[in-house]
Amino acid sequence: MAGSLKLERVVEALALLMGRPGGGTGTDSGSLQAAKHADLLETLNSNLAALEEKLGQDPQWNELWSLRAEVREQAVWLESSTDVTWSFTCQVLLLLLSLKKRMIILAAAYHPAKPNPRTAEAAPALSPDTLSISQQKTVQSALQFVITLGLCPYLLPGVGIPLKHRTEFSAVVQDVVSPNASPSAMHRLYGSCTALLQIAQHPSLGNLILTRHLGDLIAGLCQLGFCPTKGKGEQARPLEQLKCLQSPGQEVKQPLAQAPAWLRRLCGQLLSERLMKPSGVQAVVRGIMEGAGIGVAGGSGAEAAAADWRKCDMVARILASCPQQSLSLEDYYRQVCPQILDLLHIQDTLTAHQFQRVATTSLLTMARECPQLAGKYLLHPMLAPLLQCWDMAEMAMEDLPAGTVLVKEAELSRCVEDVFKVYVVGNEPSDVLLESLQPALGVIFSLYCFTKQNVSHLRSPCQEILLWVLEKSEREVALSMLEGFTGLGRTMQFLHPLCQFQVAGGGGAMITVKETISDEEEELYQKVSSEQWQMEQLVALLTLCQKSGLAGDFFICCLKELTHVAANDEAGLDDDPLSCESLVELEQYRSQHLMGQKKQLLVLQLVAMLCERVSDTVFTDIVQVVEFVAVTLQRACASLAQGSEGTVEAQTLSMSMGLVAAMLGGAVQLKSGDFAILKQLVPLLEEISRIHPEPVIQELAADLRITICTHGAFSTQTVGTAAQSTLGGKIGSSRSGGQTHTNPTERPEDKTAGLILGQPQSNENCSHTNNSLTSNPSPKGKNGESTVQKECPVGTPTADHTPQQLQELLLSAYDPEIPVRAAALRRLSRLLEQRDPDGLKAQEKLLKVFLENMEHEDSFVYLSAIQGVALLSDVYPEQILPCLLAQYGCTSPGTTGPQTAETRMKVGEVLMRVTRALGDMSCQYRAPLIHAFLRGARDPDSTLRASSLSNLGELCQRLHFQLGSVIQEVTSCLTAVVKSDGEAEVRRAAVHVVVMLLRGLGEEVTEVLRDVLRDLYRLLKSVVASDRDEVTVLHAQLALEELDDIMRRVLFPPQTLEKKLVVLP
Repeated sequence: MAGSLKLERVVEALALLMGRPGGGTGTDSGSLQAAKHADLLETLNSNLAALEEKLGQDPQWNELWSLRAEVREQAVWLESSTDVTWSFTCQVLLLLLSLKKRMIILAAAYHPAKPNPRTAEAAPALSPDTLSISQQKTVQSALQFVITLGLCPYLLPGVGIPLKHRTEFSAVVQDVVSPNASPSAMHRLYGSCTALLQIAQHPSLGNLILTRHLGDLIAGLCQLGFCPTKGKGEQARPLEQLKCLQSPGQEVKQPLAQAPAWLRRLCGQLLSERLMKPSGVQAVVRGIMEGAGIGVAGGSGAEAAAADWRKCDMVARILASCPQQSLSLEDYYRQVCPQILDLLHIQDTLTAHQFQRVATTSLLTMARECPQLAGKYLLHPMLAPLLQCWDMAEMAMEDLPAGTVLVKEAELSRCVEDVFKVYVVGNEPSDVLLESLQPALGVIFSLYCFTKQNVSHLRSPCQEILLWVLEKSEREVALSMLEGFTGLGRTMQFLHPLCQFQVAGGGGAMITVKETISDEEEELYQKVSSEQWQMEQLVALLTLCQKSGLAGDFFICCLKELTHVAANDEAGLDDDPLSCESLVELEQYRSQHLMGQKKQLLVLQLVAMLCERVSDTVFTDIVQVVEFVAVTLQRACASLAQGSEGTVEAQTLSMSMGLVAAMLGGAVQLKSGDFAILKQLVPLLEEISRIHPEPVIQELAADLRITICTHGAFSTQTVGTAAQSTLGGKIGSSRSGGQTHTNPTERPEDKTAGLILGQPQSNENCSHTNNSLTSNPSPKGKNGESTVQKECPVGTPTADHTPQQLQELLLSAYDPEIPVRAAALRRLSRLLEQRDPDGLKAQEKLLKVFLENMEHEDSFVYLSAIQGVALLSDVYPEQILPCLLAQYGCTSPGTTGPQTAETRMKVGEVLMRVTRALGDMSCQYRAPLIHAFLRGARDPDSTLRASSLSNLGELCQRLHFQLGSVIQEVTSCLTAVVKSDGEAEVRRAAVHVVVMLLRGLGEEVTEVLRDVLRDLYRLLKSVVASDRDEVTVLHAQLALEELDDIMRRVLFPPQTLEKKLVVLP
């Protein structure tokens, strides 16, 4: 009957019924939206009449009339009504059902022709049941009318979103619908839902319904299936009576009604059932986040939703609450927890942040509410890859061949990232989380040390995890962890001895079975190297914890351990190994003795590293400084009691007492509470004042004890002198809050003042603390006082000195005592740095002093002399450089014999320091410097030849375009050295000159070296092909790689997207 009916006819009838005969789109404009109450009813009546007239009079619409009648006979839910809105809804539903039936018939009759392989490919023909974009918009408008007129008005309060809170047209419809007319409201809701479900069975039409009206349809179905039988009209009467009580013209904005109890129970039941199904957690989270008013998960509002912790907290409470349908809480955790962990592994960039935030919050909530089950089903599975090696049986691991992968790269990377997200990003330092991470800390630290040896994306998360644990743990627990990392304290569970980390292809790491080493010496070397590397990385990690004071506390803890080990070692010396009655006891004695020695060496090494890396800012408050002093005084007391005080103990005792004097003398502003902390030093100072053999130390200890007890009200001259010597400046400047700058050439001994409150003081106090407190010999001035003592404190202005004092400094520069001589040289260098007039006038004397001290064998002396010559050359380069060049070339008129190679290398170091200081001004002395280094490259001594080439490379790197024609001479020299020199270190230096030259010039190499670039390239290729020294070949390969990068940048410059605007004249 309707065999030739087209879809266009049905869509046209829908458009006519909605008052838009042209098939226009949109639902927010038009006559229906503008109508009000009676006008809306009149419009709906007229549209219904127009449709019936068209169906009855137009012959072309007979097929549609027949199809509609057929559909109407099958619609058992359809009943006639006097309500215009319901009649209009029924007609729209009939047309939509007719459209669905016609689409099914057309799709069944469609048989597309098979493609011809001989013809060109073309797009396949569309199925005849396909709706165009315009037709889809018309159907969407019809569906919106059905929802607005036939479904939403009959929902109970609290079920779905009320019409008045949607659109303006929906608010008008709410007042027009007559729910009391026949059929009943529940029957109308049943009819609309039934028809919509039938229409949704077609894929195309179901897409249009479910993407826009799924919530309203589900609300209607829930009310039909689970609502207690109660007519809506009965519930609406109280609302109508409340409206009548309002004043005329008064409009009250009513809030959203609360969902009824039956609906809340139903939602909870459905939600719980979905959670217990596979992938149910992800579906529930996605549904809740989408239903929170933010759109599709991962859409434009995904980031805003993830940032809103309240939404994440709401989802977490839902996931953490055990539903009533679950058999037990443990059964619920067993099914849900693996799904929560899977949320951390979502890789979609649009939804990853959103779901990870929810997963982290859920995990923290579960760990807080039920720690035992959360640890069993969440935390332990998450940490399983890190602990997998320890869970395997020892025999089973020994049977595995070397190289067997135990933990893959993806598993290990995912585990570390999950720990970082949950612990660090979640940032909730509860006892459950901290305790759960304890077994894996050693493995994480081992992985961190491994990643420091190469490039890995796991380095940063491992470092952040370790820092977070150390910061959030109690201080005692954190110190215990650090002791475990170093092997001093509790046993830390590191990576299994039979396993090792191995570099993986994706930039991560994997755990494999270690290859057995048969050579005991090689095994011992690898073990010691690994422990040394771990200790270095631990100290580097502590440099990041200085603000919290953890580094200072650990430093004090190591000092206490050092004192304890020393005491045990002294006690162990009294034991006689021959007194052991059996070989077993002797073996135990030897084992304990070796362990004690190993621990002592470990503590000494750790203290040395901490002093070297973090000593300047290790202490952050008075408490740590006092504890440090107390530990030092206790060790000194123990040494004095045993009669074994040595040089180290004497110096540390002087340093600690100097620190106390500095604090009492004004280095810091002490409060009354600080004196209470300082009083713990009183018994130790009293004991030192009684048992120390030196009267100076006894007097200072007694005076310090009196000053502390009187809270600084009484202070002797001895305390002030010690404080002044330690601070290296006037006490008044410290009291006024002034600070001195730090010299880059600071000695470790001069850092003691910098330990106070993390502020490194000036290091130029030529009188060290031990010099002021012990009777070390020093040259005497006219008044019988030490020359160096007289010049101190060094921090005083240079205008305070006299020519006589300058002469005494020059005499002290020849003192046989190394500390006095080095201090005098540093003081003279300081005068030059401050442009002192008297010092500048004596430039010839100073040059002679510095050059003669450069030949001294002590490194502290000749390095101080080198610094002084460099500063003098910076002031008078025209006068000093020719003398240095002559000294470097053994042509100095003042020399009585040939200079040694070591002295000439020191002069070369001075020349390079002067070159760095001159900067761009070094081009003025280009020729004599280059010729001096070229002559040095032909010296008989191989070490001097290598040093000259190294200096030549650095000079060429700084000259750039100013090399000029001398590049030919440099190239010829390098070629000759590489091809003819028999010493490998000289050839290495020559090739390294090429590397430095290429790095210094960069892309300018094609201009500066255009005449010799080919010769250099051939030289490097010949070195790679024929040289026997591996290091020389490595330098040549580096040079070739550098040249390759430069030429690629020159030939293929990076493409930059830029717009150039040209202004025409």
